[in-house]
Amino acid sequence: MNIIEQRVLRGPNRWSRLTCLQTVIDTGDSCAIGPGFADALLAQLPGLAGRRSFTTPAHAAEQAAVELQSVAGTPVSFSLTGQVDDTRWRIVVAYQREQVGVEAMTLALDMVRAAARGEAPDWSERLDALRDVAERGAMGTSTAAVVSAAQARGIPTLRLTDEANLFQLGWGSRQKRLQATVTGATSTIAVGIASNKQLTKTLLDQGGIPVPKGGVAASADEAVALAVRLRFPVTVKPLDGNQGKGVTTECGDADSVRVAFDFARQYARRVIVERFIAGRDYRLLVTGGKLAAASLRRPPAISGDGAATVQELVDLENRNPARGEGHANILTRLRLDELALALLAEQGFTPDSVVPAGVEVRLRGNANLSTGGTAEDVTDLVHPSTREMCIRAARIIGLDVAGIDVICGDISLCLREQRGALIEVNAAPGIRMHEYPSRGQARNAGEAIVEAMFGQGDGRIPVIAVTGTNGKTTTSLMIAHAARLAGLCTGVTTTEGVFIDGHRIIEGDCAGYHSARTLLTTPTVDLAVLETARGGILKRGLAFDRCAVAVVLNVSADHLGLDGVDTVAELASVKAVVANAASRAVVLNADDRLCVAMSAQVPTDVERIFFSMEPENPVLLRHLDNGGRAAYYQDNALILADGSRRAGLLHAERMPSSMQGHARYNIANALAAAAALMGADFTHAQIALALSTFVSDRDNNPLRSNIYSAQGVTIVVDYAHNPAAYAAMASMAQSLSGGRRIALLTCPGDRREADLLDIGQTCAEGFDELFVYEADPRGRASGETAQTILDGARRAGKEEHLLHAIVPVSDAFTAAMACCRPGDVLVFACGSAATALRETARYVDPVQAAPALAASVHQATVPLE
Repeated sequence: MNIIEQRVLRGPNRWSRLTCLQTVIDTGDSCAIGPGFADALLAQLPGLAGRRSFTTPAHAAEQAAVELQSVAGTPVSFSLTGQVDDTRWRIVVAYQREQVGVEAMTLALDMVRAAARGEAPDWSERLDALRDVAERGAMGTSTAAVVSAAQARGIPTLRLTDEANLFQLGWGSRQKRLQATVTGATSTIAVGIASNKQLTKTLLDQGGIPVPKGGVAASADEAVALAVRLRFPVTVKPLDGNQGKGVTTECGDADSVRVAFDFARQYARRVIVERFIAGRDYRLLVTGGKLAAASLRRPPAISGDGAATVQELVDLENRNPARGEGHANILTRLRLDELALALLAEQGFTPDSVVPAGVEVRLRGNANLSTGGTAEDVTDLVHPSTREMCIRAARIIGLDVAGIDVICGDISLCLREQRGALIEVNAAPGIRMHEYPSRGQARNAGEAIVEAMFGQGDGRIPVIAVTGTNGKTTTSLMIAHAARLAGLCTGVTTTEGVFIDGHRIIEGDCAGYHSARTLLTTPTVDLAVLETARGGILKRGLAFDRCAVAVVLNVSADHLGLDGVDTVAELASVKAVVANAASRAVVLNADDRLCVAMSAQVPTDVERIFFSMEPENPVLLRHLDNGGRAAYYQDNALILADGSRRAGLLHAERMPSSMQGHARYNIANALAAAAALMGADFTHAQIALALSTFVSDRDNNPLRSNIYSAQGVTIVVDYAHNPAAYAAMASMAQSLSGGRRIALLTCPGDRREADLLDIGQTCAEGFDELFVYEADPRGRASGETAQTILDGARRAGKEEHLLHAIVPVSDAFTAAMACCRPGDVLVFACGSAATALRETARYVDPVQAAPALAASVHQATVPLE
């Protein structure tokens, strides 16, 4: 049972909106399920009991992978398995953490193999390793609270590194950064101040806020001298420590100060000695200029029962599932370290002492949760003057999120009147005590931080995703052109690269996950237009959870037989992933039945906007009768309609991309772009101006109907590579000229034989003479692709003397040009061969594009009777 292929789907995909791992395995004949298989597997994974029976090794591996993720602490619920052929199966399992999902599947397959062979190896080490992977990548409790609050608000969240708790919340120009509870707006200077406890106290004191008197010591003798001047008892702590590390409270004599100094020096070079403030330990969370939460913190302690020892009581408490190591747990494990042992001795106990019933034994002098303390919510009890004082303290230090530590007898009373004090300001405060108090009301501290970061916004820039078989790049560029004219910094991904504000930052085929993520993580982008290709969806899923507007242009045969997609209906299901991601509007082609069928899958609260080249299309008319919005073509004009009104946008010949109205496919692309822009709240005037000034040439839209001229022959260079695209090019060529139509064509060799035959037949019906070259054999023998295409042309009855197979593109171009006469149209279909264009373009001169229309908005709009 071997893995044939494995893909990590990091966003909405063909199978689910969840992140999933797709694994194709070959079970062969050696891994059949025997009578004892289920028992053997259940012995290793008892949690599988009660799940559906294991009908095949693939189904068993699916269920084992789900269970193993649960065992690792990252449970998932979605999974499915389907048969690819006689021995191969596709297993899809959701995951929370990518690495955990991958390793869980590997271990699941090994377990299934062993169970099938009747073996029972010890899997404990690998199970521990899997848990280890999950724990290493787990978010801290505080980070998780903020991220969860952001997700609940619909704010996109991206983890920027696999291990660190560094997140991007939001997209593009509306994004914010978060690490633990430190935001991108947190000042470095403010963090530096808060890290220096003495400087913090100095600034707070200058601001009229009560703080404990004290000073900084560089030696034990200096610490003792300070303690004497301050009059015992004192608190000793590191100058720039955190999480209560190195803190000793209530040192009552010189010897205890020396011990405390040495302890503090383990965490900092210099040590603070300050007057001990008697009272309770409170933590107040200030964010966005408001008090978000307050907790009474209690030091870690155990309560005796008259029978158990200190060690036994500690062990018992540590079995509490809420306690664990680090910050991924609600509470921290209790520790009997040197500091705890010293405190025990002061109370007259050792780890082996039996604690009398009802007697409380303290294990720490400070109450930090990181040292095992607990918390009780007191938010509603905070005295108004103390609330205002803490908010002012955060402003004095300069922190947008601050944890203020206060010592006083009662937080409900005025701080000054009870001689309390602010003892610290923390720049990265933990919020688990507020989210998960041991007593009292839980506070949504994560939401308070998110609100301070985003207000009522969701952190999203408008995203328009464009998919379909043909026309994606042109439509995407038309939309992006409109957004740029509207003054927005616009990012666009296409099969030619990634562009920001008109500048290409990445070159190549960029219509997939990684390129889209590049734009969404770029902090200057105000609007993103994402060409979203079939391959990208199948290989990685979408890079976004949802988009404002989704566009599906058309669905026709292309790339069939690849990536598990064998039929046009299956291809439509892949394209529908984009349609189903729309949150505001989905634009669908009313002339394409597969696009129309997608409308039923789209959530009811998402607007459907149809476009059509046929004004009498019944789908279009029914939609308009129901009050829907649409874009359609009538009397050589592009029309926008909303059921009750019809607005003429502009005449087709005013669009340079339409080739004076001859390129009907670009008129259809313009209708789709207009519908998408309408769905994104662009005005009719903005849409008309954009379409009237968008030029599809080799600089702005290479390989998409670029026009050249040589020796009286019109040469159209296009990316056509499937039957529908070739049919559109033939129609354009017929409309463009009364002369002959010559096709110089190719197709990648990895297409099915039936697809190559269809291309040949389509071109034979649409062109007068065919020259077939090869640029990308992809596993086929030289000449095989060209001959198969010509076989399709012969089936259509094309005479042999009009069919030519010339493998090198330069020779084919020369031969095609030699047979052309003035007035002919030569369609040079480049497929994926950009180099072919560069090699041959030197023989021709580009036709200069007509100057952009400097028409007013009124002139660009076609009035209707």
